[in-house]
Amino acid sequence: MSAPTRFASPEALDAALAGQGYVSDAELRMTLYLALALNKPLLVEGPAGVGKTEIAKALAAAVDTRLIRLQCYEGLDAAQALYEWDYPRQLLEIRVQEAAGVSTDSLRDNLYSDSFLLERPLLAALRHSPPPVLLIDELDRADEAFESFLLEILSDWQISIPEYGTVRADTPPLVVITGNRTRALAEATRRRCLYLWIDYPDRAKELAVLQSRLPGIDTRLAEAIADFLAWARTQELAKTPGLAETLDWAAALIEIGAADLDDTRITVTLGALFKDPADIDAMRARLEDYRRSQ
Repeated sequence: MSAPTRFASPEALDAALAGQGYVSDAELRMTLYLALALNKPLLVEGPAGVGKTEIAKALAAAVDTRLIRLQCYEGLDAAQALYEWDYPRQLLEIRVQEAAGVSTDSLRDNLYSDSFLLERPLLAALRHSPPPVLLIDELDRADEAFESFLLEILSDWQISIPEYGTVRADTPPLVVITGNRTRALAEATRRRCLYLWIDYPDRAKELAVLQSRLPGIDTRLAEAIADFLAWARTQELAKTPGLAETLDWAAALIEIGAADLDDTRITVTLGALFKDPADIDAMRARLEDYRRSQ
């Protein structure tokens, strides 16, 4: 396998990410650069919608490799993350081969081959060349037993499959683990990773993201949206909007042709930004006060 792409400096990595429309900052690009240089997994935590998953997507595009995503959820087990045998096809193959008089040993060898092995994300990450970016998304949603199992994979980068053999990665994938802190991850997980916390963006970063991801947006509208979000996140909300919601709302305002936040239609677009009915009602009631304060 070829080695992962190396960048000469954090600034070179930043330029590559910017080419994919991802806006970084000094801490993010340094931590990601070191994760690549030291071949260490990167654990990224922060509120939902602030760009954690996008780091892995932008990194895969920047190094021109495949992104393999393992979406974690309650009840996720090793079989769903690693591999499964295609049992219906194996049963059909048994009937066909028995009818043809194939010996038992030959039949067994054929049944447990690549033809019947279903790759799941972790096995695919071990076998892919060049090394992919492996995104383990929202690990905190999986239970502790799965997290412990995952630690073995991250330590050895190999798995043993009964009747098939051992699969080992010659060059480990680039690993990005994300979490929203719905539960605390184990200390053993944290020790194996470099750590990055991503919070809600400040006004400058929000404006830069808007202009990068929506290059046709009017500067006046982008500034108005960034100002409004900086204010909105100081309010008591059930669900504070992240960058993902900001981009959705900005796209909605562009779609309806709004030039600024004085447009009377703004109040009926807030469902693109706020995802709780109480928050929408509260922000509609406060919107006029906000306008007067500007």
